[in-house]
Amino acid sequence: MLQTLGTRGFADPALHAEGLYINCQWEKGQDIPVVDPSTGEVLAHVADAGIDDALRAVDAAHAAAAGWRATPSRQRSEILRRWFHLMTEHADDLAMLISLENGKALSDARGEVGYAAEFFRWYAEEATRIPGEYRPTPSGSHKILVDHEPIGISVLITPWNFPAAMATRKIGPALAAGCTVILKPASETPLTAYAMARLGEEAGVPAGVVNVLTTRNPGPVVSAMLADPRVRKLSFTGSTGVGRALLAEAAKTVVSCSMELGGNAPFLVFDDADLDAALDGAMIAKMRNAGEACTAANRFYVQAGIHDAFVDGLTKRMASLKVGAGTDVATQCGPMITQKAVQKIDQLVSNALQRGARATTGGKPREGSGYFYPPTVLENVPTDADIAFEEIFGPVAPVYKFETEEEAIRLANDTEYGLAAYIYSRDLKRAMRVGKGLESGMLGINRGLMSDPAAPFGGVKQSGLGREGGVTGILEFMEAKYYAVDI
Repeated sequence: MLQTLGTRGFADPALHAEGLYINCQWEKGQDIPVVDPSTGEVLAHVADAGIDDALRAVDAAHAAAAGWRATPSRQRSEILRRWFHLMTEHADDLAMLISLENGKALSDARGEVGYAAEFFRWYAEEATRIPGEYRPTPSGSHKILVDHEPIGISVLITPWNFPAAMATRKIGPALAAGCTVILKPASETPLTAYAMARLGEEAGVPAGVVNVLTTRNPGPVVSAMLADPRVRKLSFTGSTGVGRALLAEAAKTVVSCSMELGGNAPFLVFDDADLDAALDGAMIAKMRNAGEACTAANRFYVQAGIHDAFVDGLTKRMASLKVGAGTDVATQCGPMITQKAVQKIDQLVSNALQRGARATTGGKPREGSGYFYPPTVLENVPTDADIAFEEIFGPVAPVYKFETEEEAIRLANDTEYGLAAYIYSRDLKRAMRVGKGLESGMLGINRGLMSDPAAPFGGVKQSGLGREGGVTGILEFMEAKYYAVDI
């Protein structure tokens, strides 16, 4: 069984701060502080990988690649299934660890663990269903045989907002496809990644198949890995700006890229919507993970006839949320990840207020220790305010009034992003019509939560390339090979 340490057991930060995880070995290092956003206090220190460490991780992944590629899909499947069960068994500890280093409310952290584990279960099933193709050519001259092979060593870069789920959403399909991986988690939330590496080892993941390293200098470290010709895949979740830089870097060696980037999700409420249902959905779409989600509702466009009632209802619900330390079971809205994040939110809100918006609740950072910003609702927001175009990544709901369906679609599409969108209307024909007009990779119709391991997750425009999850997610880690066969 896994080692435990201290009064928190598997949730103890010190247990997961032993160093880099390369080739199933822990390499000591205590250079990067991991801070509890609820207090600003240091929880632990983790190792700071350099270029040499990164290339040793590539060596380990390369040494394991042939064996893992040749491992029967059923065996790969069973390892992922065991990993799923171990995550489920340790769900409370993992949730506590996430809450400690990320700050999210325990209820959100528990939800994330369940969601994260499901990616291992889903891809345990998909591992044995990798598709192929066999058919005659239209001319009848020969047969077409298409096989799918593992793409190769994959570098996985994950953000801090969902430290478990963003890792499993990449590791699951990569391992199911037969690829070996190097995971670079965000330095703000590395403990969860190292904890899951421990569980993976117990599940039977062979040495070198999964490697984890943290660094405070991700640019040179990632560039060194992408420059290595043995690396054939980059899967990144993070900001659009960083994604663009990584695409340019990957182009130098023509590395295949999957990119899940920024969002600026519109939430459309039509006059014929069920008001209570729309408010329920708004709270989920806005306040999941305290708004620190790429799919978070960023702009609320509400039709004139229902606008005032919606603002009133949303204000009451947001004002009633309990703000506090993520590890407090009563907390409904935890802190932001850093003080810098609080300052960015405050700048966006201040700009909107200066432009004529009104805060019906919240609107100013909370004083005291920790990185807190209160749930905030803004009305009368100008459609050209900064907050309409930038990803808020916090518990702020700007509300805009619209008159016609055409206006709603125009406003919703007035952004460089196209990840997620939400529509509330009792008229399903209208909702589907509007959905077709929205430039978005994913839509929630009369629901505020769309993420599901069985569904393809991804965006259009500046929100990314490729899809994660669903039956297509595993193909991101495979190459199609065509055989022209005479029979």
